[in-house]
Amino acid sequence: MTKDSATLASLVGSRLCHDLISPVGAIQNGLELLDLSGFSSDMPELELIRDSCANAAARIRFFRVAFGSAADTQMMGEREIRAIFNDLTRGARVKAEWRPTKDILRTEVQLAFLAHLCCEAALPQGGNVRHERGEVGWSIGATGPRLNVVAPLWAHLSGGPGPEEITADKVQFAMLACLTQDTGRTVRVHHGENSLRLEILH
Repeated sequence: MTKDSATLASLVGSRLCHDLISPVGAIQNGLELLDLSGFSSDMPELELIRDSCANAAARIRFFRVAFGSAADTQMMGEREIRAIFNDLTRGARVKAEWRPTKDILRTEVQLAFLAHLCCEAALPQGGNVRHERGEVGWSIGATGPRLNVVAPLWAHLSGGPGPEEITADKVQFAMLACLTQDTGRTVRVHHGENSLRLEILH
């Protein structure tokens, strides 16, 4: 993925997320109005709709940061980031542990969110992804009962040629590799039988 194609992909991501979040939010508002009107809200059908809307809204918010565009000076607060992860991982097999306690540039959070998706792809049976940030950059660790590390994808993050073809469910690897190379970052990957660590260094 070239720099121009990554920029175009981020603009497309921003547009899709922006346009999708409004109708999903409208459905959620409609469900709240039904509750306020005294309509029986304990029907399993409504509960399914409610859970699906919440999950869709959480994923859209997450994808908007991971794949969308952002100004170089735009910040994200700790509370907002934690809320996104809490909603995203509610009931999911892969949990997230966000350790930074300060506001962070959205462009930096984007790297962490893409790395989270990369780690998620390596945890087929679920697990935990821990995000830590120090003076030299990000350290993102993943642990789980079983790892599935596709070597060409992870080698591409460290500057390797990568696989011949990137499928849609692995696009986060191409996007992260492009962004880190474009900003001159060093990426290191360490993994064992049940754990993996991804470092994104300045």
